[in-house]
Amino acid sequence: MIPYHPPRVVRDIPVVDLGPAASAPDAVAAAIGRACRETGFFLVANHGVPASLVANQFAWSRRFFDLPLAERAALHMRNSPTRAGYEPVGGQTLDSDTPPDLKESLYIHQDLPDSHAYVMAGIRGYGGNQWPALPGFREQMLDYYAAVDALAARIMGLLALSLDLDADYFAPAFACPSATLRLIKYPPHPGDARDNQLGAGAHTDWGAVTVLAQDDIGGLEVENAAGEWISAPPVPGTFVINLGDMFTRWTNGIYRSNMHRVINNKASGRDRYSVPFFYSPDHAARIECLPTCTDADHPPLYAPCTAGEHLDEMFRRSYGDLQGGRPPNERVAA
Repeated sequence: MIPYHPPRVVRDIPVVDLGPAASAPDAVAAAIGRACRETGFFLVANHGVPASLVANQFAWSRRFFDLPLAERAALHMRNSPTRAGYEPVGGQTLDSDTPPDLKESLYIHQDLPDSHAYVMAGIRGYGGNQWPALPGFREQMLDYYAAVDALAARIMGLLALSLDLDADYFAPAFACPSATLRLIKYPPHPGDARDNQLGAGAHTDWGAVTVLAQDDIGGLEVENAAGEWISAPPVPGTFVINLGDMFTRWTNGIYRSNMHRVINNKASGRDRYSVPFFYSPDHAARIECLPTCTDADHPPLYAPCTAGEHLDEMFRRSYGDLQGGRPPNERVAA
């Protein structure tokens, strides 16, 4: 069993070097385990994703958001059976009882054929993508998707080791992962913004792990174990990794799915771009307490559920019923 220890109060996001993972996986896994108990956030260096691929991803993201609004709006996520597509500014409310978030985005799911059972069923995370009329855009998105998908799977193996499990323990649950790439643009903070209106309101991520590339603007903030908000500034050559709510369920609360938020930039007047990749298990995978995280004195805190049930509920809370016509900003009670 992985014993529970009160998390240490940190002031900085730790950097984990993945370079030694091939020869010393247990040491790297231990460093990741410490970060997961203390912040739920860490940076990874020497991750193997080419810098040129990341730079191109940001360049193509800017090209997309530079398209006329009418072209972006034609790809609205409500037009996709799986909710892949464009989300306008104010389309999401991550922090309940606050004004809508000041950002716009594009959701890209695993690019499966329309004949796939999950696509036909309209399950989020699988197909239904809407592509802009930008030659080369789709190819770049799929190349980047494949690279961060492989990185996320590698991190899952290290997370398994950190929990005294075999490195391939989680692999069956990710045989057909629900993984979503998202392009996000945060405009400069407007002078007429409403009280407590942020780029992204305080929230936890919903899935397993998030692999985030952020530009040089900054604005990401993370809540530490003492309830203090600390900055997660960009570090060149790294990705930000954070745990989603599924790891809280899997580990019986031992690993943290921490609150975080994005503060829109004011000083520079520049747009901020970020590219999160949300990696979650197969829609049908069962999420229940891991065997190393429970014993007679520590019974499971969360009822088992499927990954799809959890993600559907979180999407409903954040977006409402897009298909049924409920406004995206209308909150739905838990």
